[in-house]
Amino acid sequence: MSKLRNIGIAAHIDSGKTTCTERVLFYTGRINAVHEVRGKDSVGAKMDSMDLEREKGITIQSAATFCNWTKKNDEGVEENYHFNLIDTPGHIDFTIEVERALRVLDGAVMVMCAVSGVQSQTITVDRQMKRYNVPRIAFVNKMDRAGANPFKAVDQIRGKLKLNAAAIQVNIGAEDEFKGVVDLLRMKAIYFEGPQGTVLRETDEIPADLIDVAKERRQMLIEAVADADEEIAELFLEEIEPTEAQLKAAIRRQTIALKFTPVMMGSALANKGVQPMLDAVCDYLPDPSDVQNVALDVTKNEAPTSLIPYSEKPFVGLAFKLEESNFGQLTYIRVYQGTLKKAMNIFNSRNQKKVKVPRIVRMHSNEMEEVQDVGAGEIVAVFGVECSSGDTFTDGKSSFTMTSMFVPEPVISLSIAPKHSKDGNNFSKAMNRFQREDPTFRVHVDADSQQTIISGMGELHLEIYVERMRREYHVDCITGQPQVAYRETISKRADFDYLLKKQTGGAGDYARVMGFVEPNEELGKNEFFNEVTGGNIDEKYIFACEKGFMASCDKGPMLQQKVLGTNMYINDGATHATDSSEMAFKTATQYAFRQAFLEAGPIVLEPLMKTTVTSPNEFQGNIMGLLNKRNATINETEIGPEDFTLTADCSLNAMFGFSSQLRAATQGKGEFGMEFSHYAAAPMQVQKELIAKHEKALKEKRDGK
Repeated sequence: MSKLRNIGIAAHIDSGKTTCTERVLFYTGRINAVHEVRGKDSVGAKMDSMDLEREKGITIQSAATFCNWTKKNDEGVEENYHFNLIDTPGHIDFTIEVERALRVLDGAVMVMCAVSGVQSQTITVDRQMKRYNVPRIAFVNKMDRAGANPFKAVDQIRGKLKLNAAAIQVNIGAEDEFKGVVDLLRMKAIYFEGPQGTVLRETDEIPADLIDVAKERRQMLIEAVADADEEIAELFLEEIEPTEAQLKAAIRRQTIALKFTPVMMGSALANKGVQPMLDAVCDYLPDPSDVQNVALDVTKNEAPTSLIPYSEKPFVGLAFKLEESNFGQLTYIRVYQGTLKKAMNIFNSRNQKKVKVPRIVRMHSNEMEEVQDVGAGEIVAVFGVECSSGDTFTDGKSSFTMTSMFVPEPVISLSIAPKHSKDGNNFSKAMNRFQREDPTFRVHVDADSQQTIISGMGELHLEIYVERMRREYHVDCITGQPQVAYRETISKRADFDYLLKKQTGGAGDYARVMGFVEPNEELGKNEFFNEVTGGNIDEKYIFACEKGFMASCDKGPMLQQKVLGTNMYINDGATHATDSSEMAFKTATQYAFRQAFLEAGPIVLEPLMKTTVTSPNEFQGNIMGLLNKRNATINETEIGPEDFTLTADCSLNAMFGFSSQLRAATQGKGEFGMEFSHYAAAPMQVQKELIAKHEKALKEKRDGK
């Protein structure tokens, strides 16, 4: 158990996460050759197994793998460590993949670029790590890039992320001259030589120009650890130099306690600095027994209970990710307690269903290795287990449920339909599968327009799913903007007097209705009032008039959208002994309503969304500009020490494409959320455009017929 590490690699877009994982796999002997993410050989990195990932050079799904690393301990004896490693995406559109991975991992490596330092997505990842209490070590990558400065990155970790961090290495050279690192704990220089940096040369001779820097940085490291650790603080106050073992133990204690972050440096692409990072994972990140995992006991009113990672205890596991493969549904499970064996029966604590485990595999990106059983602390995948993301499994002896992970709300939607009707079956299969795999991807059918609407975390997110549907299910889709649900109302009173008179062979139609329509105070329910006196219209015909009014309100005269806030009064009329019927009065009312509505100052209403934008203070002007362009009404602005939050009412139609523009205007640091607020009159220009568009569509429909 103490030799097991469950770690994830998380960072901002293009900081080199996948390249780092590729090197880790190469140095631990899992792969024999290194392939680059956007390499000339067009093989693509091992962990980017989807064709789409290889083409775009980005990670979309977090990929899991395992490897063994042999590390020499202080006495020089080789020890074998087993890693379960998850490579996660950096784009904010795939945030849920990072949430899932961090939910089940014990530790993480936060990769950042030596030139850019802490970027927007680094801040998001940091927030997620804090949410799940994941200890981390930082790795400053791309030390061979022009303008690389690892200590700027360390300062930013301390300043922007508010973490107690210090470098445990100093770089020997930088940019083109980057040769190796100085280990500040042992005060030794490490050079990476040989083909692909496989030969490590350690020497006590630190380059002369670095001796002062190394001593200064070692002192800063001791001070930073002393801030968190009492033992080192006492030695520091007594001015005693801590031994290497004391310092190592203190860094491990405080990293696991989330009070300290050690920072390493290197360049994964240049094959330098990766092996010491693996040693640091073994030295400073927790094994499953160091981390307290809590489950809720359903029988005791969801009382929190600590899980003990012993293989003899009753089994508890969490399904944290689903994937469809050629052999059926693949479910990734983290075993928290007990043992998972092949052909064992497990219970889903959400619906108490009993499932048999047919196959257990260890994943290596998209390849797999079968295993018979796995103990506590492991991450594996099982086949043939139907469940949803975030379900807890037990062996039936305990009634535990793990707390589920945080799922952000989708912010963007668009309508989608298969191009050819024969693809309907595959289309619905794909929709069901994507929803099961990804909790942030939602699908619903709009009641007004009858379109299938998909919602997700961003335009890229939805684009990728449309593309995946084309590749994996051979379904071409047509996507469009979702139809905005407009409404219609009137602004003043209008009278009507309508006579319906038709004479055909036999009984004809005859009905006369008189009265007026007027707006009610709030844009609320439409109401019908009968003010007929003297029995000029029979009671049964009045009921037919009301039906006609309600039918007219479902499809308004202007855009055939619903009518809001209109009252209709009928105060007189006439009937005919033989020709009057309920149908005639219903029709007459509809015609009368249409005629009066168009004379009563008709207005098109559009939905206004309450929009909340949060972003760092320096982008306040850009965001004000964006919202003013969209005719938004800004209600309030709260300015904090670093971020500001702005609340505005903005029409839904103007918000399409806003997420991409907001990201561009705020370097990806801005976030926004929308919820429906109320209906209000659309600008006159918009009303005219909508009516013209609607009439054109009607004309085309008529001509087509």
